[in-house]
Amino acid sequence: MTTDLLPALTAHVRAAAHPNHHTCRCTTATLAAREDAAVVRHAGTVAKAHAPGADAAELALRLTVAARLPGVLLPPLAPTPAELHGRLVTHWPYGTPVDPDDPDAAPWEAAATLLARLHRTPAPTAVPPMRGPAKAAHAVALLRAAPRHPATAAVRHAWAALPPWARGEASAPDTVTALCHGDFHLGQLIRHPARGGPWLLIDVDDLGTGAPAWDLARPAAWYACGLLAPDEWRRFLTAYRAAGGPAVPSEGDPWTVLDVPARALTVQTAARAVTRAVAAGRPLDEVEQSLVDACARMGSVRPAAPSGGAEVP
Repeated sequence: MTTDLLPALTAHVRAAAHPNHHTCRCTTATLAAREDAAVVRHAGTVAKAHAPGADAAELALRLTVAARLPGVLLPPLAPTPAELHGRLVTHWPYGTPVDPDDPDAAPWEAAATLLARLHRTPAPTAVPPMRGPAKAAHAVALLRAAPRHPATAAVRHAWAALPPWARGEASAPDTVTALCHGDFHLGQLIRHPARGGPWLLIDVDDLGTGAPAWDLARPAAWYACGLLAPDEWRRFLTAYRAAGGPAVPSEGDPWTVLDVPARALTVQTAARAVTRAVAAGRPLDEVEQSLVDACARMGSVRPAAPSGGAEVP
């Protein structure tokens, strides 16, 4: 991220919140400051600078989908992205995120229901393929480019064992294709209006058509790696099925569909973890090591349809 982007984005969101040059003592806060995204809030307006090289036409199509599905996705404040310091910028109403310090309050049922509704809704406008597999491939590419780490081999071996579609090299073989979020996790939920409104999905960068199982893959991977309690996984899966979600069979073993996407998300998350640890010059923490260990186990367990998920990855 260029050093002048964040101050410029801060000034930009203030102007967007007060187009009539009204001044106030409203809250201004930096919500994210990463290479791939910077997000700043002022009063009730949020401005997001998207990743370098983001496609303006594709992002505009994704904004259109969000605007036309207001009960599922947070609608944008403007229909097209702006440009600032060579980055595309979108504008959104502020909402209350999931509290990371209160895991017992995680809205698993609401999240699953929103995903099921998204997956059941025909895309209201033409959209590109969802970018989930492409993001996983990018994470592995960054790992390859990083200095060698003892965990690199296990992660890359697990990646090589995945089928081409899960590596973003081919279309998914599944007959079920749906409108997908592409990067679902609990950080992609907010309540809007901020106080007591319904939960909505945010972040349309990866929105598109594809295999809906990908949107369930991160919780599935966490469960399989022992990072998500069985009761929370059961709540999530049960609510998704109850809402008619098409990603998994309505009953029986869901892992016939979830196995490969869960493995891919495990590799993606492990690759990012190792890359961050190398950049910071620090050892892997306990959670990061558990992801690498899962990748190592994948080498001895073929992608299949395990019972109950306990053996995956």
